Amino acid sequence: MRVYDLIAKKRDGKSLNLEEIHFFIQQVISGEIPDYQTSALLMAIFLNGMSPQETTLLLKEMIGSGATLDLSSILGVKVDKHSTGGVGDGISLVLAPLVAACGIPVPMMSGRGLGHTGGTLDKLESIPGFRTSLSSSEFISQMSKIGVVLAGQTESLAPADDKLYALRDVTATVESIPLISASILSKKIAEGCDALVLDVKAGLGAFTQEKKEAIKLASTMVGLGKRCRKKMVALVTNMDSPLGAAIGNALEIEQAIEILRGKEWKNVMDFIELTDILGGWMLFLGGHARNSIEGKDKISEMRKSGKGLEKFKEIISSQGGNVSVCDRPKEVLPKAKFMKEIPSPWKGTISSMNARSVGVASLLLGAGRQTLTSVIDPSAGILLHKKVGDSLERGESIAQFYYSNEENLDAAEKTFMAGLNIGRTRPKPKPLVYSVIK
Repeated sequence: MRVYDLIAKKRDGKSLNLEEIHFFIQQVISGEIPDYQTSALLMAIFLNGMSPQETTLLLKEMIGSGATLDLSSILGVKVDKHSTGGVGDGISLVLAPLVAACGIPVPMMSGRGLGHTGGTLDKLESIPGFRTSLSSSEFISQMSKIGVVLAGQTESLAPADDKLYALRDVTATVESIPLISASILSKKIAEGCDALVLDVKAGLGAFTQEKKEAIKLASTMVGLGKRCRKKMVALVTNMDSPLGAAIGNALEIEQAIEILRGKEWKNVMDFIELTDILGGWMLFLGGHARNSIEGKDKISEMRKSGKGLEKFKEIISSQGGNVSVCDRPKEVLPKAKFMKEIPSPWKGTISSMNARSVGVASLLLGAGRQTLTSVIDPSAGILLHKKVGDSLERGESIAQFYYSNEENLDAAEKTFMAGLNIGRTRPKPKPLVYSVIK
């Protein structure tokens, strides 16, 4: 068998069989296939797609390319949540401890920031001492002790995905729905979860901006997961505007702590609502609620009780972090050298706030990576005082910028303001959840 023949077959719109996909993945793992041939096959897949059967075979081969975590010793249905990435989307920080506090085991492997979107691992690492890199034995041990882990993917899980993603990222093939689906699910299934709730973002701040494409991606992943005998549900959610009030790493940790303490305030109600909805589905899939509505109510009650914060303290303690951050976040978390108020240039109502522009502005302040080797400033970011639908007086503060390096301050402010539209009338509210796919 030759890789050349696989490329030609896929180029001509034909389907690859099990033996051919197995051969391809083994060649990728061994390093015997040149990058240019892998890239050619990825582009052929991007252009011609894959059938459901092909995508399922690809997924199973990617899972089998490395180790899988055996969580069978952990009692109960293990439930995880995955988001395709957004701005201000620190929901995992709140959701994992809340669901675990309800008695559901949560093996949550998360990622780092990508482009203008934030990463859960980067946020957690703003807590002094917090370890996101755990061995498989440490992961299983913590699951046994406290029923929840928030960590990064171990190198032994789905290693084929790491190699393929690195090439997809530089060959304009990231957006392929079969490749995205197999990439996400290979890691989630390898981690040992029994059920998965997907938050597929659609809108200006999402990688999938068109709602139709987001629904297609969500449907593909739900179908794939079910064919692998996993309980699945996907929510297609709005990412035109940032979630919550904080964009940045330490800022989002502080916001998460306040929410876990049971606090509610206007600028985070979208964040809280989506957290409760996703948690409701996790409780339903985990068998702790008769339906997602009952599950949502239970998550809301747990959040208001403050018990989720106690579970978050357990996570921080187990992973080496400074637990006092939950009581004194402003003292313990990294502090920016500078803060600047961003005033409104005129009177009116915010009709739109482009999530991508806000995310890029935060990145420019130091909260994200402009290159793979960029070092994140955990204290940098944006705190929103006003959101879509809010009224403004001329000169009134829209947001606060936090930063320690002034080099990109002007660019960040221009980017932020370019994504802001201030009109005369209040816009019609958009739904938070567009679609639920089961």
